[in-house]
Amino acid sequence: MKKAILTRKVGMTQVFNEAGVLVPVTVLSAGPCVVTQVKTEENDGYQAVQIAYGQIRTKLVNKARKGHLEKAGIEKLVVKKNEGKREYYPVGRFVREFKFDNASEYSVKDEIKADIFQVGDKVDASAISKGKGFQGAIKRHGQHRGPMAHGSKFHRHQGSNGSTSSPSRVFKGKGMPGQMGAKKVSTLNLEVVQVDVEKNLILVKGAVPGSKKALVTLKESVKAKA
Repeated sequence: MKKAILTRKVGMTQVFNEAGVLVPVTVLSAGPCVVTQVKTEENDGYQAVQIAYGQIRTKLVNKARKGHLEKAGIEKLVVKKNEGKREYYPVGRFVREFKFDNASEYSVKDEIKADIFQVGDKVDASAISKGKGFQGAIKRHGQHRGPMAHGSKFHRHQGSNGSTSSPSRVFKGKGMPGQMGAKKVSTLNLEVVQVDVEKNLILVKGAVPGSKKALVTLKESVKAKA
């Protein structure tokens, strides 16, 4: 892998491609991400690039991350607001690491922007999916309901949980009610439709996991289709 960037989900819209076909796209606000550390074979045993993204107020950052950001040369910015001053780091809210094949080509404080991807590139998008709360087996697993007639005692139950004397237990993997969503989901082989370098926006064809403003990781596709 040689390409990856941290983004925020803005929302969905639609654009016309060169052939005049209407294409549904997800708009992602990409970077700029700043390289805070470059890991090498000699020091760490593997090659990787650590990047930071998203501004954050200094008082919300713990001492370990403050020291790490300042060591990387990330300077505090001061903004006057309501007759007071607020200090914040331009990046540092999210810190992630990517095992780039060309990690040695990066240096600390290098910026990774939207132009790392080009139109037509295939990417994988990963994010925390929307939380659905506690749901039944029909919504959570797509199971069928029973008869809805008045005499039926089986409507939206998940079905038999197991026999009596044999096997005398519930099999592992049985579809049961429970917490749905709010877990990491990856969508593979999405196509980059447009890249706006000035506004740092990447438009990806189709839907991307996560709610609005969710952190979305875009990586070069590992199973790219021809």
